[in-house]
Amino acid sequence: MTIRIGAEEMAGFLDEVFPQVKGMFGIDRLDAELLVMRLFAHERHLRPGSTVSGPAMFGLADVAAYVATMARIGREALAVTTNCSIDFMRKPVAGADVLAECRVLKLGRSLSVCDVLLYSEGMPEPVARASLTYSLPPKRG
Repeated sequence: MTIRIGAEEMAGFLDEVFPQVKGMFGIDRLDAELLVMRLFAHERHLRPGSTVSGPAMFGLADVAAYVATMARIGREALAVTTNCSIDFMRKPVAGADVLAECRVLKLGRSLSVCDVLLYSEGMPEPVARASLTYSLPPKRG
């Protein structure tokens, strides 16, 4: 799948359309095969025990699927999550950033289906796995 928006432009697009999450995420890699996004672990993302919370990991998976989709279809801010299933498998490393490896499995006219593996930085095993589907806005003719 061809990439239409690179990492730097995508970071600017996210800041523009979602200013409420500015500075929370970074893009480590964005190409036709894989997106790697990072949640910068901050105190607001931690649960007791200083590990990144489930809602924060869900947010990373959701943003990663959005970014991977936007990179392929272009600037379409109105794409929305229609389904998400997430399995939390291991406790993240206390205070460590969480990395999302996102792959677009299918990109159609109206839906984008993505698979996301979440890793605690420095930990080889995934801490969570998510499957997300995004509804794409209709093309205007």
